[in-house]
Amino acid sequence: MIQVEGLSKIFNDKKRGKVIALDNISFNCQQGQIFGLLGPNGAGKTTTLRILATMLVPTQGRVKVKGLDVVREAPQVRKCIGFLSSETGLYDRFTPRETIKFFGRINGVEDKIIEKRRAEIFYNLKMEDFQDIRVSKLSTGMKQKLSIARSIIHNPPVLILDEPTVGLDIITARTVLEYVKKFREEGKCIIYSTHIMREAEKLCDIMAIIHQGKIIAQGSLEELKKNSSSHSDDLEDVFFELIKQGEV
Repeated sequence: MIQVEGLSKIFNDKKRGKVIALDNISFNCQQGQIFGLLGPNGAGKTTTLRILATMLVPTQGRVKVKGLDVVREAPQVRKCIGFLSSETGLYDRFTPRETIKFFGRINGVEDKIIEKRRAEIFYNLKMEDFQDIRVSKLSTGMKQKLSIARSIIHNPPVLILDEPTVGLDIITARTVLEYVKKFREEGKCIIYSTHIMREAEKLCDIMAIIHQGKIIAQGSLEELKKNSSSHSDDLEDVFFELIKQGEV
């Protein structure tokens, strides 16, 4: 469902000059699969996701979502994805209920379907107690739940999730992780970016470790362990060892 081939992104910075954010990366994510994109801050994770979500245009390479080119067919791509990012804001004057109706309508969903899905999502994410409180008065965790709800209200077949548990307490984070597993069972194609290794270990079918704009390792957890010289069963140990190997 998602095909990334030879993707590169170069920015021109006034102070630093040419900055290579992504350097010829390739990967695929299939239906009913969670693909983990792992890496330290500044590795290129968010740039990759923003290109997948049609928010950035790649410098080189080709990206397709459900067979649609993210550059030439961007409007069609947007209809079939749900994108969660800290960079996509919420409207302070709206309540969660109003927010979901607004974004549902933007995505062409009928009001009665919006209401049905809103009730289901708010129940699953335990949002019912604050559904009529203005966004400006919500906690960080509440806002993150609302951002998740907004990204899935139109029931997209492809989900692009950038740090979905950031700002959440351990109980709420667990609820979100279970919800992501449910999406996989429904056959959705999910890109899951995180720096929390325990989440990746529990969720992801395939993982790619990205560092300094390059994918330095890719595969299942067992395959990553085999590629690492750490001889550890802990993904965090494997991650740091592969990062070290990638810098040699």
